[in-house]
Amino acid sequence: MELYDSIGRGYGQRRRQDPRIAERIAWALGRSESVVNVGAGTGSYEPRDRKLIAVEPSMVMIRQRPPEASPAVRASATNLPFRDESFDAALAVLTLHHWPDLSRGIDELRRAARRTVVILTFDTSVGGFWLTDYFPEILEVDHRTMPALSAIQRCLGTSEVFDVPVPYDCTDGFLGAYWRRPHAYLDAGVRSAISVFSRIGDLAPGLSRLRADLESGAWHRRYGRVLDRSELDLGYRLVVA
Repeated sequence: MELYDSIGRGYGQRRRQDPRIAERIAWALGRSESVVNVGAGTGSYEPRDRKLIAVEPSMVMIRQRPPEASPAVRASATNLPFRDESFDAALAVLTLHHWPDLSRGIDELRRAARRTVVILTFDTSVGGFWLTDYFPEILEVDHRTMPALSAIQRCLGTSEVFDVPVPYDCTDGFLGAYWRRPHAYLDAGVRSAISVFSRIGDLAPGLSRLRADLESGAWHRRYGRVLDRSELDLGYRLVVA
């Protein structure tokens, strides 16, 4: 029933929180003492110093949560099983593009939170990076599934948006994490923890081109300038209401 029941195995190893991104999320949560983490997956970015309950629809993901993780409830973002204003803050990290109804889901975040809503998402207006030259289908999938930043803000009401640059050695294996480690995208294990690859039909042509360009040096001639960067703005955004 849930996408991650089929593709989520191994997420616990590949999708580990990056401490620099975690620090930004903790800052956005402010003084909130209680948090509901919606679309929580295996528990990345859940602050350990606050009372937290996770909401996750996939049992495959819930079973990968470490023993010390906060308790998890199996439920949908569009129907949170909590009373109004049960938490100081609601958190949603790289999950909106999987929700069946954006408006209803954000309404639920606002209903459950007394004070703050924090969302980490991706701004599709930024476009892709060098990887989309090999897999242009990524842009098509993103525009079809990823809600526009303007739509998120309309649902939230008054909010602020903050850039979240991706460090060159990012430990969370989301799509843009390996922008300075191109060989990583040839690894089937890396790709298995990035949902967009499961939505692309035939990966072989793009993988063949990338492999050939890395072997010939063509990739370095075209994109090698990124190797001098310590972080890159790929369009990841923190929306705080």
